Amino acid sequence: MTEWQPLGLYLLAVNLAAFVLMGVDKRRARRGEWRISEKALFLPAVLGGALGGTLGMRAFHHKTRHWYFRFGFPLLLLVQLLGLGWLALHRG
Repeated sequence: MTEWQPLGLYLLAVNLAAFVLMGVDKRRARRGEWRISEKALFLPAVLGGALGGTLGMRAFHHKTRHWYFRFGFPLLLLVQLLGLGWLALHRG
């Protein structure tokens, strides 16, 4: 196992979680059921799942009217990509 594999598995899991949470919350919204809090939707995105959150927001057309999701998720994604790029340059 290379040193990048645990990070890759973590990022896969957190992005999948962010994507699924957006879909589940959209389904609950349509059915008028109990909703997932916005904090809970943002948490996986902040923890490295901004790509999954952004893709989920687009795929499910969910939270697209809220500026803090529409701009926040892509901004978090940019910061995360820059961080990964920095790690790749400095860790080899």
